[in-house]
Amino acid sequence: MGGKYVYRGICGIILTAIYSGSFLWLWWSFVSENNTTGNLLGYGNLGMALGIYLAMIVLLLKSLAGYQFGVHRMTRTIAGQIVSILIADAAEVFVSMAVTGHFRLFFEFLWRYVALLVVQSMITLVFSVNAIRLYQKIFPSLRMLEIYGNHDNVLCEKIESRPDKYNIIEKIPYPENGEGLEAELARYDAVVVNDLPAEEKNKVLKLCFDMNKRVYFTPKLSDIIVRGAEELNIFDTPLYLCRNMGIPLWERWIKRCSDIAISLLMLIVLSPVFLITAIAIKVCDGGPVFYKQERVTVNGRKFWILKFRSMIVNAEDEGAIPAGDKDDRITKVGHVIRSCRIDELPQFINILKGEMSVVGPRPERVEFVEKYTQEIPEFTFRYKVRGGLTGYAQVYGKYNTTPLDKLKMDLTYIMNYTPLLDVQIVFETLKILFVKESTEGFSEEQIRELQEEKIHDR
Repeated sequence: MGGKYVYRGICGIILTAIYSGSFLWLWWSFVSENNTTGNLLGYGNLGMALGIYLAMIVLLLKSLAGYQFGVHRMTRTIAGQIVSILIADAAEVFVSMAVTGHFRLFFEFLWRYVALLVVQSMITLVFSVNAIRLYQKIFPSLRMLEIYGNHDNVLCEKIESRPDKYNIIEKIPYPENGEGLEAELARYDAVVVNDLPAEEKNKVLKLCFDMNKRVYFTPKLSDIIVRGAEELNIFDTPLYLCRNMGIPLWERWIKRCSDIAISLLMLIVLSPVFLITAIAIKVCDGGPVFYKQERVTVNGRKFWILKFRSMIVNAEDEGAIPAGDKDDRITKVGHVIRSCRIDELPQFINILKGEMSVVGPRPERVEFVEKYTQEIPEFTFRYKVRGGLTGYAQVYGKYNTTPLDKLKMDLTYIMNYTPLLDVQIVFETLKILFVKESTEGFSEEQIRELQEEKIHDR
């Protein structure tokens, strides 16, 4: 397994060298002709310029999984890399003006960094596609054993959707009294523990730990809560403390101040997008531009969420039904604004009013909350924080991710919250705009499941 980390490390070093080297060439060529301070060609100033860019690109690539060659899907990895250089090059326009001391050079720097972004993006595509393909040839998929419980689910189908990484060879129930399990585990590279009762799961986990064997399993809600626990070293016995208060008060204050600043800025900067979208919707069918929908936010409080209307005016005359992959209720303009997430932009008004946050669990419709809560009473755990424009479940899940899985992701966000996690999720949101699978709608089968299934997992 160590060879995979070495390979990713080498690829990461090469990619970082390509980005920083191309920046250094651009910066050198500019200051050679425009040494405005007389010191820009000194080793100290060149090193400072390179160091700033290098720090930005490394932090962004680590945050957006740009170094994870062969881990995620190819499109997701490359999207993370391109978003990283997009943010770094955009920031460098202003850093360069500050270093030179001439803000009148904005457009001079802008066209240079746009050109740099284009060149870096082309190199990224060529390098990363080939690096990931080579990774898949060198490192074959893991040979896996599934140990399943009594509840049917689609976990293995999801795992098998990545044949480049995982290959489930055999599926067995947990053997009576665990007899012969060690010999069975020894034949495989990794194990999938699929919905086993707690006692049996614990036995498998301990056995795999003893055998240095990889284990994949989906967490229960209690597992996620424990992950956010604080370790107390008071006695000579390990003790964990789960405060269970949601986000601490001082972090809530920082989060609210950030929400106000970001929503005001975005409403000003995106005003041309608002105007163009409003005109397009009005021209398309003459109906209203905005659509109001009652949703649920922090502490179960109800509010009216704002959206650009993407469906026909009478789309929900027969009740609330999730949009399908090829839903004929979606207008022509709606298909465009939904795929680009433009339909969600009016929610910056909700954020400014304090009804939502930039990052948080996605607010659900009142009807769906009532339905999901009947099936999963713990669904109310999401309402320890304000609902968000984007969130953990939005960037790591899909539009059609099941309610239980969304709950688990949102609870992971709440239990592990830091302001830096919000920053990471905002960057990840930019990345998923390039990844089609993140905007997939519900299939007809999934819609029926949402109406009929009774989820048992707690």
